[in-house]
Amino acid sequence: MRNAYAITSALLLGGAAATLALQPSTAQVAQNEPGAIQASAPRAGAPMSFADMVAKLQPAVVNISTKQTIVQRQQANPFAGTPFGDLFGGMGGQGAPVKREGASLGSGFLISPDGYVVTNNHVIAPGAQGATVNSITVTLNNKQEYTARVIGKDQDSDLALLKIDAKDLPFVKWGDSSRSRVGDWVLAIGEPFGLGGTVTAGIISSINRVTGQGGAYDRFIQTDASINQGNSGGPMFDMNGNVIGINSQIFSQSGGNIGIGFAIPASIARPIIDTFMKGGKITRGYIGVTIGGAVDDDKAAALGIPKNQGELIARVEPNGPAAKGGLRSGDVVVRINGQQVTPDQTLTYLVSNLQPGTTARFDVLRGGQPASVNIQVATRPSNDQLLAQANGGDDTGGFGPNDPQSDGSDDDDSSGAVQGAGGPLGLNVQPLTPGIARAIGVDPTTQGVVIASVDASSDAAGKLRRGDVISSVNAVPVRTAADVARLVAQAKAAGRTQVLVLAQRGRGAAQFLTLKIGK
Repeated sequence: MRNAYAITSALLLGGAAATLALQPSTAQVAQNEPGAIQASAPRAGAPMSFADMVAKLQPAVVNISTKQTIVQRQQANPFAGTPFGDLFGGMGGQGAPVKREGASLGSGFLISPDGYVVTNNHVIAPGAQGATVNSITVTLNNKQEYTARVIGKDQDSDLALLKIDAKDLPFVKWGDSSRSRVGDWVLAIGEPFGLGGTVTAGIISSINRVTGQGGAYDRFIQTDASINQGNSGGPMFDMNGNVIGINSQIFSQSGGNIGIGFAIPASIARPIIDTFMKGGKITRGYIGVTIGGAVDDDKAAALGIPKNQGELIARVEPNGPAAKGGLRSGDVVVRINGQQVTPDQTLTYLVSNLQPGTTARFDVLRGGQPASVNIQVATRPSNDQLLAQANGGDDTGGFGPNDPQSDGSDDDDSSGAVQGAGGPLGLNVQPLTPGIARAIGVDPTTQGVVIASVDASSDAAGKLRRGDVISSVNAVPVRTAADVARLVAQAKAAGRTQVLVLAQRGRGAAQFLTLKIGK
């Protein structure tokens, strides 16, 4: 997934509230007022031409550019202090910061005659680490330029509202995206690659498309209308000339259009923009958990529950809302306030849309048995706060088949291990003590068993290694090798061919992994 906006500096390359009715103080009407373009809209079936429609709409679409300063620290000169130091700049042990100028380009559209402009947040955000946005310029279709100020912006929804000081400007109105259907014609107008106003047409490929990014707003209109870098923030119009989406992202391996573009639906964008216009703040629900993923085929088989229903809880934040409500690591959340948790209606989506301060009912499967907990929803912290809370700035990486393995031949400390390399999982484990925890780099308060060796011929060999910590098997906490052996035996007796373990490597996030049970 790529944000569809253009960067013009090499250093930056990479890429609810009540409805507010706008009431202009003059008799000026919107460019897409009913009746203004109805006669020129394409007929049912194959359209003859979009020309008259575009002539009405394009004046309300604007170019948005930023000027940015990037502060970068130069790399230290590895030859400093040697006879060759001067040949390479003579830089000392630490490189001095260097300032560079950068710029970005995107699109937007006017929603009022007095200069309110809607765009994507990423269009006006710093384009690189260490960058600062110095100014934002809005250029109209007639090439007039205005300095814009930010009224409101929100990273999660990727929306921003700007204001320019002008009057009697052309503007467009919101449409009803909930009435859109797959196959409907749409127009996208924007400023791809800084070329100036560009119009593309296509159809709606999908509605309510879930892209897997998570959060409260992972719902997009997918279209095959060409959307390229610089189109971000521009409007998507229906055949009545109403704004039903904000062009936001593209799916591309090259950075160019391949016929898969995404727009934020107007039904999501409009309440947020209205909140900005009223000076309000966007809040979202938060319960304080780390999600361990959806219940796919392997996880369902390990737990003996239906697949594609619910999501696993990997970690519960101590003293957080979920912990206080009784949610546990290993629980499978299947419903929130009666709404099913599915791959298309994820746990993060449902939680983020809960109203802070309210109490929500969570239906879970705990040890395969149904249970329910009531959680008082808190306000979601900022993304920076969540990132710092998740790993403290120290992430040693995830699990994978390319990690080095141990077959136990060099193991000289396997006391307490009752499950040798020939055991059902091919793991030799022992209790995790605070001293061992410090030695292997995990939090000393972590509980579970530590892997002493892994049988190279086992399924675990492709996923785990010596020093990894297992804290639960099939959502049941384990503290000794005997606990592991007992739970594996229970799963085998129940006719299951694999178990689900919650494993952690160093200070990285704990992850659920399925391990096949050997003979």
